[in-house]
Amino acid sequence: MLHPQARALLDLMEQRGVPPTHTLPVEEARSFYRDRRFYTQPDPSSAVHTQDLTAEAEGRSIRMRCYKPASPDRVQANQRLPILVYFHGGGWVIGDLETHDVLCRELSLHAGCAVVAVDYRLAPEHRFPAAVDDCVVATRWIRDNAESLGVDPNRLAVGGDSAGGNLAAVVALSARDAGDLSITFQLLIYPATDMRRTAPSHERNGQGYLLTQDTIRYFHDHYITETDHNLDWRASPLLREDLSGLPPAFVLTAGYDPLCDEGTMYAQRLSEAGTRATLVCFERQIHGFITMGKVLHEANDAVRLCGDQLRAALASAG
Repeated sequence: MLHPQARALLDLMEQRGVPPTHTLPVEEARSFYRDRRFYTQPDPSSAVHTQDLTAEAEGRSIRMRCYKPASPDRVQANQRLPILVYFHGGGWVIGDLETHDVLCRELSLHAGCAVVAVDYRLAPEHRFPAAVDDCVVATRWIRDNAESLGVDPNRLAVGGDSAGGNLAAVVALSARDAGDLSITFQLLIYPATDMRRTAPSHERNGQGYLLTQDTIRYFHDHYITETDHNLDWRASPLLREDLSGLPPAFVLTAGYDPLCDEGTMYAQRLSEAGTRATLVCFERQIHGFITMGKVLHEANDAVRLCGDQLRAALASAG
């Protein structure tokens, strides 16, 4: 039941001898991931204004990029835009503002909101919990600077894909615990939620579908330094005992993804705790598909679905 376009992409990568991420040195893996976007991602929309930003907070600088629709749909000129703080995927090791530029543009357009992408520190130079710390600090900085950014701090969502989905879930938990940062919504795209990597889909989908068990281990071992960190909820939000009182979540998974069951279990745990969570699985797709709209048509449907969910959630919070 793998989508024919996903099958064709995997076959093409094999025919061309595309090296698996886990076989590459970190800098080469980052460069390869950055360059790959030209082959799989749609052209970037020009209907979005962008502005590069730097958050100076807690003794470090965090690069960010702000996206706003050139003609915001259903947003009055004198109103501040709702905002999505977005954390990119890439296993906490690869990925940056460029690898997810197109996706952030699309989400901004489809949801009619501002998107601020966060360029958090990467492993192995900066291991757990550096990425978590940066994402929490960046979200607070955006909230504190909402007026100058022209956004509404009362309609602030967090989101991300894969490792970024993990970070978004953790930021939402951190904000709930602190009680001084209001988050409206969580957009969790095939999130990693359990560093123990024991869900059945890790075995079921662990080879042959782009993200393999070997590559997951490569990312994990660069990010996590101690075995006990696997049990820390800031690395494994699924293991947090109390998932109540969190903002509503939209969880999107892919059927041929090793992380599929982790996303499903997190959505279920949220629902059991009384937190509203909607789960949608693209059964025929692979991990990472949402950024591949040039070659995978369902990716474009997934982006629109995420945008619709985000727009509705932010509108209801207004």
